[in-house]
Amino acid sequence: MVKMIMHGCNGHMGQVITELAAQDPAVEIVAGIDVADNRENGYPVFTNIFDCNIEADVIIDFAVAAAVDNLLKFSREKKMPVVLCTTGLSEEQLLDMKEAGKEIAILKSANMSLGINTLMKLLKDAAKVFGTAGYDIEVVEQHHRLKVDAPSGTALALADSVNEALGNEYQYVYDRSERREKRPDKEIGISAVRGGTIVGIHDVIFAGTDEVITFNHTAYSKSVFAKGAIEAGKFLAGKPAGMYDMSDVIEAK
Repeated sequence: MVKMIMHGCNGHMGQVITELAAQDPAVEIVAGIDVADNRENGYPVFTNIFDCNIEADVIIDFAVAAAVDNLLKFSREKKMPVVLCTTGLSEEQLLDMKEAGKEIAILKSANMSLGINTLMKLLKDAAKVFGTAGYDIEVVEQHHRLKVDAPSGTALALADSVNEALGNEYQYVYDRSERREKRPDKEIGISAVRGGTIVGIHDVIFAGTDEVITFNHTAYSKSVFAKGAIEAGKFLAGKPAGMYDMSDVIEAK
């Protein structure tokens, strides 16, 4: 059984992971870290990460960027692998993460969904067929009205998967409203829709002459990201120091 520490246990994602982990006989959350111990989680919660003295195989992080500095310091001291899911990290924090990756195993990915990461793998194969045959490529992403960034990090990661397979020859365009010209060949259009309570919909479109092929991923709840984080934790436990991502988890399946 893989023993986990949930960093950010009282946040929404921390609670979803806690519920899913309780249903998985292969894992156990043995401790949590959060700014307040105000929930019944079924495991001890520490408001100061450095007070946590419980042994574990891996830490799953779904907290806030401000908490990542101490998380990385604690993890290096304890030699404990980290599944780092918090977004919005500064350049300095990303550099610190890479330095920490020389001492411990760290897994970070733009999206924790197993479906999205499998889709990225499939897109690389598709791009080599359709991109080289002159098909136009578009990415359309949809999210809830409260999401403040656009395009989503996942949309960019999907575009990157396609672009990497095609030698990074394509330019990204986010707005065509000021342009009066036909579509260039080496272009990936990325569009963002914001509205309602959409959890996340991503379409990657290959449009050719007389046919359109669309790859779609639809998330109906955030549990898909929680499930991916738990699978990443299982994968990362016991791994040697280094930087990993969800593609490694997919390859290991």
